[in-house]
Amino acid sequence: MGSRTADIEASDSSDARLVARMAEGDQAALSDLYDRHRGVLFALVLRVLRDRGEAEEALTDVFLQAWRAAGSFDSRRGPVMSWLITLARSRAIDRLRARGRRDAAHASLAQEGAGTTVGSVTPAADPAQHVEGLSKRRRIGDALATLSAPQRSAIELAYYGGLSHSEIAEKLGEPLGTIKTRIRQGLMTLRDNLGRGFDAM
Repeated sequence: MGSRTADIEASDSSDARLVARMAEGDQAALSDLYDRHRGVLFALVLRVLRDRGEAEEALTDVFLQAWRAAGSFDSRRGPVMSWLITLARSRAIDRLRARGRRDAAHASLAQEGAGTTVGSVTPAADPAQHVEGLSKRRRIGDALATLSAPQRSAIELAYYGGLSHSEIAEKLGEPLGTIKTRIRQGLMTLRDNLGRGFDAM
C-alpha cells in the first residue's frame, strides 16, 4: 500500500513539473503530458459523447486548453490528473449540449422545409453563427496548409487519429524523437498562425 501511495505521489509531482514547464512554453512537456494521460481522458469523453470523432476533437480541445491555462494551475487545489479530468468533462458536456442544439435546429428546419414550396429558400436558423463557423474552419484549414506534409501527418494522427507519439513513430517508420519534434514545431506554427482566433474557439 505504501509503495502504491509513493508511486501516485511521484506521478502527481512529475505531472506538476510538466505543467510548470508548459507554463514556460515548453512544448515537449505538453507532448509528454498528452502521451501520459490521453488514454484515460479519451475514454472519459467517449463515454459522454459516444462518438469517436467528437471524442477525438474534444481531447484535442482539452490539451489545448491545458496548454493555455498551464500558468494558472495550482497544485494545492489538487493533482494535475483531476484538473485534466475536469477540463475533459467540461469540454465533453459542452459538445453534448452543442449537439443537442444542432439536432433541434435541424429538426426545426426540416419541419419548416416540409411546408415550403419547391424552389423556395429556407434561411439558416442563425446565419451569423453559420458564417462564423465557416470562417473558423477556413482559418484552421489555412493554418494546417502552412505545415510541412510530415508535420501535418503527425499532428493529424495524434490529435484526430488518437495515436500516441510512439504509435505514430511505429506507423510512419520514423524515430520517436523525430515525431515529437514534428508535432511540437507543428503546434507552435499553428498557434502562431491562428493567433487569437484560435484561442477563442
